[in-house]
Amino acid sequence: MTPPVEQRVSDLRLDRRALRAERARVAWWRRLVRARLDLAVAQAARPQTLGEDVAFQLPLEVGLDVPRPAALAAVLAGTDPAADVGRLHELRALDEQLSAYAAGVEAALTRATDRLIVRLAVDPSVVVAGLREPLGRG
Repeated sequence: MTPPVEQRVSDLRLDRRALRAERARVAWWRRLVRARLDLAVAQAARPQTLGEDVAFQLPLEVGLDVPRPAALAAVLAGTDPAADVGRLHELRALDEQLSAYAAGVEAALTRATDRLIVRLAVDPSVVVAGLREPLGRG
């Protein structure tokens, strides 16, 4: 083996290229393993249904984007990789629907936060009063 000091630049570039490719392969495999882990956990402890607890806090057009519980449950139903390949279009469409819903929820949260900040800025004394009130809609 040639000492590192004597290696040619072209050899060093080839080494870097090979190592970058390997880094990409490792990252890809890690992503796959994490995805499988997420699925295994989700099958054991299913996430709560989306949209139920915040139906009245969301604008109507955002609430219409929430995926149906059956569509989400179908994501966890099977773990056959061959079947998953056939469902790529369906999974991508569901992911796009989830993305639109997430953006709507994020926007609604931002508006709610902004309203809270404005309220607190207008009357800072409500902070102390608010600490004595229980959380909830009562």
